[in-house]
Amino acid sequence: MSEQTRDDVRLSRTRTVTVDGVTLSKGSRVRLRPTRSADIFDLALSGRTAEVDGVEEDFEGNTHVAVVLEGDPGRDFGSSGQIGHRFFFAPEELEPAEPPADGGPARTRILVAGIGNVFMADDGFGPAVAAALGGVSLPGTVHVADFGIRGMDLAYRLLDGYDVALLVDAAPRGLAPGTLSVIEPDVTEGDVAPEAHAMDPVKVLALARHLGEGPLPRILVVGCEPMVRMNGDEPDVVVGLSPPVKAAVDEAVRLVESLVGELLRGEEVNPR
Repeated sequence: MSEQTRDDVRLSRTRTVTVDGVTLSKGSRVRLRPTRSADIFDLALSGRTAEVDGVEEDFEGNTHVAVVLEGDPGRDFGSSGQIGHRFFFAPEELEPAEPPADGGPARTRILVAGIGNVFMADDGFGPAVAAALGGVSLPGTVHVADFGIRGMDLAYRLLDGYDVALLVDAAPRGLAPGTLSVIEPDVTEGDVAPEAHAMDPVKVLALARHLGEGPLPRILVVGCEPMVRMNGDEPDVVVGLSPPVKAAVDEAVRLVESLVGELLRGEEVNPR
Protein backbone atom coordinates (compact mmCIF):
# COMPACT_ATOMS: atom_id res chain seq x y z
CA MET A 1 0.00 0.00 0.00
CA SER A 2 1.29 3.45 -0.83
CA GLU A 3 1.44 5.90 2.06
CA GLN A 4 1.76 9.67 2.27
CA THR A 5 3.75 9.61 5.52
CA ARG A 6 5.95 6.98 7.11
CA ASP A 7 7.87 8.08 10.21
CA ASP A 8 10.25 5.13 10.20
CA VAL A 9 11.43 5.49 6.60
CA ARG A 10 13.63 8.56 6.63
CA LEU A 11 16.29 7.00 8.82
CA SER A 12 18.98 6.34 6.27
CA ARG A 13 19.25 7.12 2.58
CA THR A 14 20.52 5.13 -0.33
CA ARG A 15 21.07 6.65 -3.72
CA THR A 16 19.72 4.11 -6.21
CA VAL A 17 17.58 1.03 -6.61
CA THR A 18 17.39 -1.34 -9.58
CA VAL A 19 13.98 -2.22 -11.04
CA ASP A 20 13.62 -4.46 -14.11
CA GLY A 21 17.31 -4.00 -14.82
CA VAL A 22 17.06 -0.20 -14.76
CA THR A 23 18.85 1.82 -12.10
CA LEU A 24 16.48 4.38 -10.58
CA SER A 25 17.70 7.44 -8.69
CA LYS A 26 16.48 10.93 -7.86
CA GLY A 27 14.84 12.38 -10.96
CA SER A 28 14.03 9.05 -12.65
CA ARG A 29 10.55 8.77 -14.12
CA VAL A 30 8.45 5.76 -13.13
CA ARG A 31 4.93 4.40 -13.51
CA LEU A 32 3.12 3.42 -10.35
CA ARG A 33 1.84 -0.16 -10.10
CA PRO A 34 0.70 -0.64 -6.45
CA THR A 35 0.05 -4.29 -5.71
CA ARG A 36 -0.08 -4.74 -1.94
CA SER A 37 -3.66 -3.50 -1.43
CA ALA A 38 -6.52 -1.83 -3.21
CA ASP A 39 -7.22 1.19 -1.03
CA ILE A 40 -8.38 4.55 -2.35
CA PHE A 41 -4.83 5.86 -2.80
CA ASP A 42 -3.80 2.84 -4.84
CA LEU A 43 -6.85 3.17 -7.07
CA ALA A 44 -6.11 6.86 -7.61
CA LEU A 45 -2.38 6.46 -8.20
CA SER A 46 -2.24 3.26 -10.22
CA GLY A 47 -0.83 3.92 -13.66
CA ARG A 48 0.22 7.48 -12.87
CA THR A 49 3.65 8.72 -13.88
CA ALA A 50 5.86 10.06 -11.12
CA GLU A 51 9.38 11.19 -10.45
CA VAL A 52 11.66 9.57 -7.91
CA ASP A 53 12.40 12.02 -5.09
CA GLY A 54 14.60 9.69 -3.06
CA VAL A 55 15.46 6.09 -2.28
CA GLU A 56 15.31 5.41 1.45
CA GLU A 57 15.74 2.53 3.90
CA ASP A 58 13.90 1.79 7.14
CA PHE A 59 15.07 0.22 10.42
CA GLU A 60 14.61 -3.29 9.06
CA GLY A 61 16.62 -2.69 5.90
CA ASN A 62 13.60 -2.49 3.60
CA THR A 63 13.94 -0.15 0.62
CA HIS A 64 11.24 2.42 -0.08
CA VAL A 65 11.11 4.73 -3.06
CA ALA A 66 9.70 8.22 -2.45
CA VAL A 67 7.98 9.72 -5.49
CA VAL A 68 6.21 12.93 -6.46
CA LEU A 69 3.48 12.79 -9.07
CA GLU A 70 4.32 14.31 -12.41
CA GLY A 71 2.42 17.56 -12.80
CA ASP A 72 1.83 17.96 -9.06
CA PRO A 73 2.48 21.62 -8.12
CA GLY A 74 3.61 20.41 -4.69
CA ARG A 75 6.93 19.45 -6.27
CA ASP A 76 7.68 23.17 -6.58
CA PHE A 77 8.40 23.35 -2.86
CA GLY A 78 11.08 20.64 -2.77
CA SER A 79 11.28 17.74 -0.33
CA SER A 80 10.95 20.01 2.71
CA GLY A 81 7.53 21.20 1.59
CA GLN A 82 6.04 18.07 0.05
CA ILE A 83 4.03 16.79 3.02
CA GLY A 84 0.95 15.18 1.50
CA HIS A 85 2.60 15.17 -1.95
CA ARG A 86 5.31 12.53 -1.45
CA PHE A 87 4.30 8.87 -1.70
CA PHE A 88 6.30 5.77 -0.79
CA PHE A 89 6.34 2.59 -2.85
CA ALA A 90 8.23 -0.65 -2.70
CA PRO A 91 10.55 -1.12 -5.71
CA GLU A 92 8.37 -3.97 -7.04
CA GLU A 93 5.43 -1.54 -7.25
CA LEU A 94 7.23 0.59 -9.82
CA GLU A 95 8.19 0.22 -13.43
CA PRO A 96 10.63 2.47 -15.29
CA ALA A 97 8.80 5.00 -17.46
CA GLU A 98 11.59 5.02 -19.99
CA PRO A 99 13.83 2.29 -21.45
CA PRO A 100 17.42 1.97 -20.27
CA ALA A 101 19.82 4.48 -21.79
CA ASP A 102 22.16 1.66 -22.94
CA GLY A 103 25.18 3.46 -21.64
CA GLY A 104 24.19 6.79 -23.15
CA PRO A 105 24.66 10.12 -21.41
CA ALA A 106 22.71 10.87 -18.24
CA ARG A 107 19.48 12.78 -18.70
CA THR A 108 19.98 16.44 -17.85
CA ARG A 109 17.59 17.77 -15.21
CA ILE A 110 16.66 21.42 -15.66
CA LEU A 111 14.73 23.75 -13.37
CA VAL A 112 13.10 26.80 -14.97
CA ALA A 113 12.25 29.20 -12.14
CA GLY A 114 10.15 32.31 -12.65
CA ILE A 115 11.03 34.82 -9.93
CA GLY A 116 9.74 38.28 -9.11
CA ASN A 117 6.95 40.27 -7.47
CA VAL A 118 3.76 40.56 -9.53
CA PHE A 119 2.74 43.65 -7.51
CA MET A 120 5.81 45.60 -8.63
CA ALA A 121 5.13 46.18 -12.32
CA ASP A 122 7.89 44.75 -14.53
CA ASP A 123 9.33 42.76 -11.63
CA GLY A 124 6.53 40.31 -12.44
CA PHE A 125 8.24 39.30 -15.68
CA GLY A 126 9.52 35.96 -14.34
CA PRO A 127 6.13 34.77 -13.07
CA ALA A 128 4.53 35.82 -16.38
CA VAL A 129 7.00 33.71 -18.35
CA ALA A 130 6.52 30.74 -16.00
CA ALA A 131 2.76 30.97 -16.55
CA ALA A 132 3.21 31.12 -20.33
CA LEU A 133 5.50 28.07 -20.22
CA GLY A 134 2.63 26.16 -18.61
CA GLY A 135 1.15 25.80 -22.08
CA VAL A 136 4.37 24.49 -23.63
CA SER A 137 5.24 20.81 -23.91
CA LEU A 138 8.71 20.30 -22.44
CA PRO A 139 10.69 17.08 -21.81
CA GLY A 140 10.01 15.26 -18.55
CA THR A 141 13.36 16.27 -17.06
CA VAL A 142 12.49 19.97 -17.37
CA HIS A 143 10.46 21.42 -14.50
CA VAL A 144 8.88 24.88 -14.60
CA ALA A 145 7.85 26.63 -11.39
CA ASP A 146 6.77 30.14 -10.39
CA PHE A 147 8.61 30.94 -7.16
CA GLY A 148 7.45 34.55 -7.00
CA ILE A 149 9.23 36.04 -3.98
CA ARG A 150 9.71 32.73 -2.12
CA GLY A 151 13.49 32.97 -1.92
CA MET A 152 13.84 30.29 0.76
CA ASP A 153 11.83 27.80 -1.28
CA LEU A 154 13.99 28.41 -4.33
CA ALA A 155 17.19 28.00 -2.30
CA TYR A 156 16.08 24.56 -1.12
CA ARG A 157 14.83 23.60 -4.60
CA LEU A 158 18.28 24.33 -6.04
CA LEU A 159 19.57 21.50 -3.84
CA ASP A 160 17.24 18.91 -5.40
CA GLY A 161 19.76 17.47 -7.85
CA TYR A 162 19.24 19.64 -10.91
CA ASP A 163 22.04 19.97 -13.43
CA VAL A 164 21.01 23.44 -14.61
CA ALA A 165 18.69 26.12 -13.24
CA LEU A 166 17.31 28.80 -15.56
CA LEU A 167 16.14 31.76 -13.48
CA VAL A 168 13.75 34.03 -15.35
CA ASP A 169 13.73 37.54 -13.93
CA ALA A 170 13.64 41.25 -14.65
CA ALA A 171 17.29 42.30 -14.91
CA PRO A 172 18.19 45.99 -15.38
CA ARG A 173 21.37 46.30 -17.45
CA GLY A 174 20.91 49.68 -19.10
CA LEU A 175 19.47 48.24 -22.31
CA ALA A 176 16.28 49.11 -24.16
CA PRO A 177 13.15 48.03 -22.22
CA GLY A 178 12.09 44.53 -23.20
CA THR A 179 15.59 43.45 -24.28
CA LEU A 180 16.39 39.86 -23.28
CA SER A 181 19.76 38.63 -22.05
CA VAL A 182 21.24 35.33 -20.90
CA ILE A 183 23.49 35.88 -17.89
CA GLU A 184 25.68 33.43 -15.97
CA PRO A 185 26.11 34.90 -12.47
CA ASP A 186 28.98 34.25 -10.09
CA VAL A 187 27.48 31.89 -7.50
CA THR A 188 30.48 32.19 -5.17
CA GLU A 189 29.56 35.67 -3.95
CA GLY A 190 26.88 37.07 -1.64
CA ASP A 191 25.76 36.67 1.97
CA VAL A 192 23.34 34.06 3.35
CA ALA A 193 20.61 36.15 4.93
CA PRO A 194 17.70 36.45 2.48
CA GLU A 195 14.44 37.92 3.69
CA ALA A 196 11.68 35.36 4.19
CA HIS A 197 9.34 37.06 1.70
CA ALA A 198 11.76 38.62 -0.76
CA MET A 199 13.67 37.42 -3.79
CA ASP A 200 17.24 38.63 -4.09
CA PRO A 201 18.80 36.10 -6.50
CA VAL A 202 22.34 36.73 -5.23
CA LYS A 203 21.31 36.04 -1.63
CA VAL A 204 19.25 33.02 -2.66
CA LEU A 205 22.21 31.48 -4.47
CA ALA A 206 24.48 32.22 -1.52
CA LEU A 207 22.03 30.57 0.88
CA ALA A 208 21.70 27.49 -1.34
CA ARG A 209 25.49 27.24 -1.51
CA HIS A 210 25.66 27.51 2.28
CA LEU A 211 22.95 24.88 2.87
CA GLY A 212 24.13 22.32 0.37
CA GLU A 213 26.90 19.77 0.76
CA GLY A 214 27.85 19.71 -2.93
CA PRO A 215 28.04 22.12 -5.84
CA LEU A 216 25.01 24.04 -7.04
CA PRO A 217 23.60 23.38 -10.48
CA ARG A 218 24.84 25.59 -13.27
CA ILE A 219 22.89 28.85 -13.00
CA LEU A 220 21.73 30.82 -16.03
CA VAL A 221 19.51 33.89 -15.81
CA VAL A 222 17.12 34.79 -18.60
CA GLY A 223 16.78 38.48 -17.86
CA CYS A 224 14.53 41.16 -19.30
CA GLU A 225 15.30 44.89 -19.18
CA PRO A 226 12.41 46.54 -17.28
CA MET A 227 10.83 49.84 -18.20
CA VAL A 228 9.09 50.38 -14.84
CA ARG A 229 11.36 49.77 -11.85
CA MET A 230 10.05 49.78 -8.27
CA ASN A 231 11.90 49.27 -5.01
CA GLY A 232 8.97 48.32 -2.79
CA ASP A 233 8.75 51.65 -0.95
CA GLU A 234 6.06 53.04 -3.24
CA PRO A 235 2.65 53.74 -1.62
CA ASP A 236 0.76 51.78 -4.28
CA VAL A 237 1.19 48.43 -5.95
CA VAL A 238 1.37 48.21 -9.72
CA VAL A 239 -0.02 45.03 -11.23
CA GLY A 240 0.81 44.33 -14.87
CA LEU A 241 3.83 44.58 -17.13
CA SER A 242 4.77 47.60 -19.20
CA PRO A 243 4.10 47.20 -22.96
CA PRO A 244 7.69 46.39 -24.01
CA VAL A 245 8.17 43.88 -21.19
CA LYS A 246 4.80 42.26 -21.84
CA ALA A 247 5.73 41.93 -25.50
CA ALA A 248 8.95 40.17 -24.47
CA VAL A 249 7.16 37.34 -22.65
CA ASP A 250 6.50 35.24 -25.75
CA GLU A 251 10.05 35.86 -26.97
CA ALA A 252 11.34 34.72 -23.58
CA VAL A 253 9.32 31.50 -23.86
CA ARG A 254 10.98 30.79 -27.21
CA LEU A 255 14.38 31.63 -25.73
CA VAL A 256 13.84 29.24 -22.80
CA GLU A 257 12.76 26.49 -25.22
CA SER A 258 15.89 27.11 -27.27
CA LEU A 259 18.17 27.03 -24.21
CA VAL A 260 16.54 23.87 -22.92
CA GLY A 261 17.07 22.18 -26.28
CA GLU A 262 20.73 23.19 -26.38
CA LEU A 263 21.32 22.01 -22.82
CA LEU A 264 19.63 18.65 -23.37
CA ARG A 265 21.68 18.11 -26.53
CA GLY A 266 24.86 18.84 -24.58
CA GLU A 267 25.66 21.93 -26.64
CA GLU A 268 27.70 24.78 -25.25
CA VAL A 269 25.48 27.56 -23.89
CA ASN A 270 27.16 30.91 -23.38
CA PRO A 271 25.80 34.16 -21.92
CA ARG A 272 24.35 36.45 -24.55
